[in-house]
Amino acid sequence: MTTVVSLVLLAGVLGFAVARPARLPEAVAAVPAAVIAVVAGLVPWRDAVHELAELGPTVGFLAAVLLLAYLADESGVFRYAGAVAARWSRGSAQRLFGMVFILASVVTAALSLDATVVLLTPVVFATAVGISAQPTPHVYACNHLANSASLLLPVSNLTNLLAMSAASLSFLAFAGLMALPWLAVIAVEYLILRRYFATDLRPSAAPAGGGGAQLDPAAGGCSVGPAGSAAGGCSVGPAGSAAGGCSVGPAGSAAGGCSVGPAGSAAGLGHPADVAAGGGGRLADGARPAAGDAGTPSTAGVRVSSPAPVSGASSELAVVEPGLAVPRFALVVLGVTLAGFAVAGPWGVHPAWVALAGALTLAVRRKERVGTLVRKANPGFCLFVLALGVVVLAVSRSGLGTLIGRVTPDHANLVGLLLMAGLAAVLANLLNNLPATLLLLPLAESSPGLVLAVLLGANIGPNLTYVGSLATLLWRQILHGRGQPPVAREFLRLGALTVPACLAVGVLMLWVSLRVTGL
Repeated sequence: MTTVVSLVLLAGVLGFAVARPARLPEAVAAVPAAVIAVVAGLVPWRDAVHELAELGPTVGFLAAVLLLAYLADESGVFRYAGAVAARWSRGSAQRLFGMVFILASVVTAALSLDATVVLLTPVVFATAVGISAQPTPHVYACNHLANSASLLLPVSNLTNLLAMSAASLSFLAFAGLMALPWLAVIAVEYLILRRYFATDLRPSAAPAGGGGAQLDPAAGGCSVGPAGSAAGGCSVGPAGSAAGGCSVGPAGSAAGGCSVGPAGSAAGLGHPADVAAGGGGRLADGARPAAGDAGTPSTAGVRVSSPAPVSGASSELAVVEPGLAVPRFALVVLGVTLAGFAVAGPWGVHPAWVALAGALTLAVRRKERVGTLVRKANPGFCLFVLALGVVVLAVSRSGLGTLIGRVTPDHANLVGLLLMAGLAAVLANLLNNLPATLLLLPLAESSPGLVLAVLLGANIGPNLTYVGSLATLLWRQILHGRGQPPVAREFLRLGALTVPACLAVGVLMLWVSLRVTGL
């Protein structure tokens, strides 16, 4: 009976997080479920308090990193990255694809997977459209790398923060062990996605035709006529910005319901941005999306049909105007913050304080309001994580937790690492990777190798199904908010190709790292 009740509570919490009825915070369901778990005796209150105390520093780190990513976006870091990618691509979809892999891998590692999904993806979309390339391969790369490239640093993923604590590893030790798996997995992702989207990445992928770059209006896409006129959705203006449901004419006039700011920011990042990264694109003149308007430009399943450049847009600077200044201060702060993560550990300083210092430095420079900073740290989502920890504790104390404990390997040899990573991947796609991680870490914490194998499964496995990670759910939710859902068949097919190969290569490289370091 306890197993059934705990699983019902977990299913209710995750179902509410996916559906987000009336845009209510995830904590609206998670907190009552945690209270029920304690009141019903599924979790002793002392154990619940201990769990919250254990998760507290990690959740504080999460809030600081979300705030740091938001302020980096406001400082123009992502728009500048898009401009650099467009310039280096020189109009080539293949070169842009390579640049996107580098950008998405670095952003995910340094600023978390949520920053890649919510902040980088719209910029990548706009850049691809600006050089008349098919956006689909590039935005799929962002989605896949948001998960699989989040292996390198503790800051890259909430699951990593939990694992670093469970394995008692320092920041540098964690990064050293995961560097080889990270590089290998990214390489496998690149090879498979590059081959899968080979047709889209060829120069001739978009058939010639008058009338400019077009997206399917029936799918809620956009079209840009020779004079920059919009039909059926959005248009890309002189700055190469893209926004579903918006248009920017040659003179910057707006039509279709909203307008896009001059710096290449994507309009329409409402609720989903607040869920994960606390930020996103802004409407012109700093206006925010209206209630009920959530999402980003269409990504998955979208095709651009003409190689002709967008009217008024530069073929090399698709995201920003040529005069955009380099955000030197923000880039220096991010670099110092990352270095601080490595230095703080030996001195006993928790990484959350380092991330907070970096965020506050940017906030003071930008003169951000305190209320904005609190909101962008996403306290509702942090509360959801804390409550979810208590609910998962109830599951782990039930019969399901006992069953999982029986099949969990005890040794960090190659077979044990493969079994642990596979188990984590399966549970991630059944329960979501955050509950899966919380469930497996107590069973693996006696071995750093097994803890890191859990991460391989929990971070790579979610590329197989939509429910695998909160970031993938967010990516899908953003697209559905614009009435442009991803193509499920394509998503599943690509996941089936990448996940097994990435898991196998990642586990092998982790085994090599463990042997080299003697762990």
